[in-house]
Amino acid sequence: MINKIGQIMLYVNNQDEAVQFWTEKVGFSVISEENNGQGMRWIEIAATQGAETSIVLHNKDFVAKMSPGLNLGTPSLMFFTDNLDVLYSDLSNKNVKVGEIVTIPSGRVFNFADGEDNYFAVIEKK
Repeated sequence: MINKIGQIMLYVNNQDEAVQFWTEKVGFSVISEENNGQGMRWIEIAATQGAETSIVLHNKDFVAKMSPGLNLGTPSLMFFTDNLDVLYSDLSNKNVKVGEIVTIPSGRVFNFADGEDNYFAVIEKK
């Protein structure tokens, strides 16, 4: 029986730039970094230490060669925040591309893009 999501694989073109974006712009922390010495490197990041779910940044080109046919598309992720306005302002001030704040039936939400133009959403949950 599955009882939670542990890790989300995010395939990126440039792992160093992706780590920089998620840590410096979004405020995530690096949880671990592994390198098998044969070209396979992965970096685990999370919103907070001890988070139940983390994101693992993989090199898209390396994974494509290792596993042809694997879907390397960006997953559609919805993050939660308890203060949407502060987060929106913070990301905007750090020159992150953000969409408009909109209201949907489940709350206020906006999207943002990483350095590779992958879009993610954030909804306010108090």
